[in-house]
Amino acid sequence: MQPENASQLPPIRVAVAQIPGSQDPSTESIAGNAHAIRAEMRAAREAGARLVQFHEGALSGYPSKKLMSGSGLDIIGEADWSKVAWGVLDREFSGICELARELGIWVVLGSLHRFSRNRRPCNSLLIVSDRGQLAGRYDKRFLSFTEISHMYTPGRRAQTFTVDGWTFGCAICIEINYPELFLEYERLDVDCVLFSTYSEDSMFGIEAQGHAAGNSFWVTFSPPTQGAEAVPAGLIAPNGTWIRQANNSQPQCVIVDLDQNAPEAEKSVKCRRPWRRAAREGSIYREHYAPE
Repeated sequence: MQPENASQLPPIRVAVAQIPGSQDPSTESIAGNAHAIRAEMRAAREAGARLVQFHEGALSGYPSKKLMSGSGLDIIGEADWSKVAWGVLDREFSGICELARELGIWVVLGSLHRFSRNRRPCNSLLIVSDRGQLAGRYDKRFLSFTEISHMYTPGRRAQTFTVDGWTFGCAICIEINYPELFLEYERLDVDCVLFSTYSEDSMFGIEAQGHAAGNSFWVTFSPPTQGAEAVPAGLIAPNGTWIRQANNSQPQCVIVDLDQNAPEAEKSVKCRRPWRRAAREGSIYREHYAPE
């Protein structure tokens, strides 16, 4: 079954990065994170990638709830966000944008996003275009108990963007547990969901495979190196199988082509996805219902 409005897209090469993560948003830590990000940006572009993705909190760090607590290390309380080296974070992000422009590559990376001193920041994925401009921002919508109680402002909407005709969506960490988020991206006609995490939960990889297979789209998986023992960085095909994963927990980029005609994608993209859409709409069944 082929929908009338189906478009044949040329393959696109993406890079899923796996770099060391940090939980300390200090000057030294943020500078180190930025250095690692720039190194993998260069490696990704050298490999011909149009987009490179990094894990949750890749630039700012994923701040420790104990370290950030304004009540001391022994009590988990309201986070003291003055502990973040915001000026350094802004400067390093500007440098990453400039390098994205120089390399001509899209970058999706995890970082804090602040509003004002009176409002908690968001845990976000920042989307930088190949022109070095901030093209979008995804704010994590589903937060943990500690995150919503003491740390972050929740996001409110999905985020999509397009590169060379391919539409991407974004998801962060425990959002893998919410199938409605991935169903929303299916309705938004997303081709690939970029999933970034700081978790070491091996179940996340299994759930990501299920979302890919159930929605017939690609799903990337970007953890820090600390989480790679549980689930290494990689990319899942629309049939739910891993196309490629990192072979160890060292810093690296996994380079993969998204190709609608690949054996692991063609049937799912061209047959299963449109059929499931028709099934959800329901009209194909109505004339066949038995009387109540």
